[in-house]
Amino acid sequence: MPRWLIRVLFVVLVVGGGLAIGLLTAPGGWYAGLAKPPFNPPNWAFGPVWTLLYVMIAVAGWRTFETHSGGWEMKLWIAQLCLNFLWTPIFFTAHHVGLALIVLTALLVVILTFVASSWRRDPLTAWLFVPYAVWVAFASLLNGWIWALN
Repeated sequence: MPRWLIRVLFVVLVVGGGLAIGLLTAPGGWYAGLAKPPFNPPNWAFGPVWTLLYVMIAVAGWRTFETHSGGWEMKLWIAQLCLNFLWTPIFFTAHHVGLALIVLTALLVVILTFVASSWRRDPLTAWLFVPYAVWVAFASLLNGWIWALN
């Protein structure tokens, strides 16, 4: 398979999957009625942030696939994507705020493990996950506060 096609498939999988899950599980009245911390970003901020992060996740994924497709880093990359895509329906559809926090915590551990594991082999790939780690840490804080307030 040509490299350009692999790269397109990663972007379609990650960005398309994230957007599809977001559209199918869009926050509704339940989320609007929750008490939120004072540092909660406006709703419009989440779409652009996640889109940019998803592009970075896709680039890290294809770089890992092209150089280490059967290795530990690829398994971590797949695990983080599964946890990432799992959080939204647990939080917004099932309304399991506590379980969603557990998923976010596991996601953050996998992201940080991916960064540490990729650091020596491909520093750029590791750096692509640093903003993602920061955002997921922030999302975990938000999720925790929402759980505590509600």
